[in-house]
Amino acid sequence: MSHLACKGGSPVRTDRFPFWPIWGDEEIDNLTAVIKSGKWGCLHGTLSDEFEKKFAAYQDAKHGILVNSGTTALKIALTAAGIGAGDQVIVPAYTFIASASSIIEAGAVPVFADINPDTYNMDIDNAAELITDRTRAIMPVHFAGRPADMDAVRALAEKHQLVVIEDAAQAWGSQWRGSGVGALGDAGTFSFQSSKNINAGEGGIIITNDELIAKMARAHNNCGRSQDGQWYEHFYFGGNTRITELQSAVLMAQFGRYPEQMKIRQDNMNYLNEQLAEIAGIALMAQDERITSQSVHLFIFRYKKEFFAGVEKSLFIDAMRKEGIPTSPGYSIPLYKQPVFQKKAFGPRGRTIDLPIDYTAVFCPQTEKACYEEAIWFTQNVLLGTQEDMDDIVEAIDKIKTHADEL
Repeated sequence: MSHLACKGGSPVRTDRFPFWPIWGDEEIDNLTAVIKSGKWGCLHGTLSDEFEKKFAAYQDAKHGILVNSGTTALKIALTAAGIGAGDQVIVPAYTFIASASSIIEAGAVPVFADINPDTYNMDIDNAAELITDRTRAIMPVHFAGRPADMDAVRALAEKHQLVVIEDAAQAWGSQWRGSGVGALGDAGTFSFQSSKNINAGEGGIIITNDELIAKMARAHNNCGRSQDGQWYEHFYFGGNTRITELQSAVLMAQFGRYPEQMKIRQDNMNYLNEQLAEIAGIALMAQDERITSQSVHLFIFRYKKEFFAGVEKSLFIDAMRKEGIPTSPGYSIPLYKQPVFQKKAFGPRGRTIDLPIDYTAVFCPQTEKACYEEAIWFTQNVLLGTQEDMDDIVEAIDKIKTHADEL
């Protein structure tokens, strides 16, 4: 009989990893209080305002503006920072589509930069090569919760007078040189969607230290109203993209247990890094002493098939799952190869809206290698397990490598 579970052998484990979301009486009590108050909208209750202040302070920002999603947060942050029609915004090609679609929604043009294979964050040298006289902004993504190189980002932005919008959707509590990400550029955004480390089902927040950006973000989020105007005065273009008090009730409860959960994820990340460093063919993300805190939304490593008898990434992942380890291939396609960009289907019902970039000609080699050959993810709930759970991950990888010839 084969040793590997995918070939009929016994799996490394049959127990499940921690279930997500984690919730308790705090969520129920908060929700009950909001329901009974009758103040379900954020304009009438107090929890949304309280959470905005608490979260902004947690990330070292003066202002927080809650919105209905992380995608909305990005679009409003861009608009509030003055980015609009025809402006080019540099964004990494290996990230969730919202990073790029928000640029389209703002009327601007995404320009895709490659990633650094040692960090899976934007390759700043490549980004510098993409700057034109139309470039107005750069959007570093703190991917998986790992801060991007904000020293290099800010230096590039200062040199070319670019707006910096940080996509920190996965990086609550992450710090660069002791300062919270999201507050290091002109504005930053976070997500509270179901998979995220702080989860309200949906929701997002914009943080900034810029008074004007904060003012404009609040206006664009609230039907174009001004805090200084009357209720039915609309000074700017805007929609209703506000969050509800019900979501803020959940966020307050989730936030209360977050520091402890983040510490567990960080400890498990460090432990996995130590253990997996001993397995040839598992390439870990580079260490950087400037990263002083990391949320660990994902644990990522690069799979080198030549150390696993040439077995393709998809077969390795299937073998891991059969061993009882929930393993993700990550993004399966670079953003510029998504049908919506290949066809420029940015209009109603997929109607083509031409932009001055041929996305069919874009090629980011490290992004493609991540998508098709190397990237392996473990999600944040897996990182909430015990050290024994992490040992099972290591054992499964070692087992598959030892018996790769069976695949």
